[in-house]
Amino acid sequence: MRALEPMPGIRVAGQADVLDRLQLPAGATVLRIAPDELIALGMADAPTGATILSETDTGFVGRWLNADELAAVRRHVEWPLRDGLNQGLVAGVPARVWIGDDGRALLLVAHAYAHELEARL
Repeated sequence: MRALEPMPGIRVAGQADVLDRLQLPAGATVLRIAPDELIALGMADAPTGATILSETDTGFVGRWLNADELAAVRRHVEWPLRDGLNQGLVAGVPARVWIGDDGRALLLVAHAYAHELEARL
């Protein structure tokens, strides 16, 4: 598998209904990691609002996956991958796999675990 690359973005926390209404740029990949938290990859500027907290997040690395790479990742998880955000162990390492409804797929892992995940895949 190709090397993992930095995936900077904005981490946003706030009330779930406020996050539901956020207007984010079309080019951002939005990963809702909890009802009250999301990561918007590809954003440089934080959204504003009275009830949200946001900060730049540079702690993740990842890789946009082609079909063969996604198939290889599937062989390293013990749970079915579905469209949307999947969180769990990939090759025994805590990671996220996002699969878009358009077929795009992203493997995302905390930078601290990157070398371990790369070695296992």
